[in-house]
Amino acid sequence: MQEAAGLKDELDLYNKLRNDLEELEVLLELEAESEDPDIGAELEEGIKKFNTTLDRWEEETLFTGPYDHRNALISLHAGAGGTEAQDWVEMLFRMYARWAQEQGFRVEVLDLLPGDEAGIKSITALISGPRAYGYLKAERGVHRLVRISPFDASGRRHTSFASVDVIPEVEEETGADLNPEDLRIDTFRASGHGGQYVNKTDSAVRITHLPTGIVVQCQSERSQLANRLRAMKILRSRLGELKRREQEAKLAQLRGKQREIAWGSQIRSYVFEPYTLVKDHRTGVEAGNVQAVMDGAITPFIEAYLRQFRES
Repeated sequence: MQEAAGLKDELDLYNKLRNDLEELEVLLELEAESEDPDIGAELEEGIKKFNTTLDRWEEETLFTGPYDHRNALISLHAGAGGTEAQDWVEMLFRMYARWAQEQGFRVEVLDLLPGDEAGIKSITALISGPRAYGYLKAERGVHRLVRISPFDASGRRHTSFASVDVIPEVEEETGADLNPEDLRIDTFRASGHGGQYVNKTDSAVRITHLPTGIVVQCQSERSQLANRLRAMKILRSRLGELKRREQEAKLAQLRGKQREIAWGSQIRSYVFEPYTLVKDHRTGVEAGNVQAVMDGAITPFIEAYLRQFRES
């Protein structure tokens, strides 16, 4: 039903474009035969509306993947650099949370491992909304920060790295089949900043998928059962993504060339010192207002990547 509704929306938009174009053709003929200035004004207004609808149609073509309409599971991990890198993860997650809120999406933290002194070592969150995965898949990769470290008493410039992984949330019936014998399930006490995620019981759940070594954990819910159900859903999503990536690798091998793998590659740099610049290394898109980007203004980077991906 969800797929049918999406197809209906696409068809409605196409029909509107076709009808609007026919009306513009009629107005164009009338303008050629008449000297009435009102017809010219109506034609000009019609062209503006048509272009607006056409922009919507073009945006629709950016989301043709089978999972683009789904919610997104986003995971951030600190790279080498200790406290500096962990602070960078917290900054990045704030950026994504701000962007998601601007889109009207819901952000739910599922697992959080705080830094030793500041920041976050790793965090996993569910971002729910129309095409959340379709948008955020553009953010998968390594993000680089250059700035004067607030944790360095000498005021030296530091470079930090954080990895971002994004997978679609899958429903149980579409996820991978799980054999209970392949799972190791551990429970532990939740922990986090300021007691926000702290429990007095072993409610947090960690699940290890023994054949692949994939480990997921969840501590956002109050009960162990709820965390276990949520962790199983994350595991199915990650196993599904692993299967998709293996299929893509086989196809690339058949084509005789190695496709670019986003994970583990540096996709974007955020420079705070000695100048301010955010540059996407895949598309060449740049922004000089670093603070605006850190406040969630990342849509130009995302759309540029999606257009490049569509045309490749």
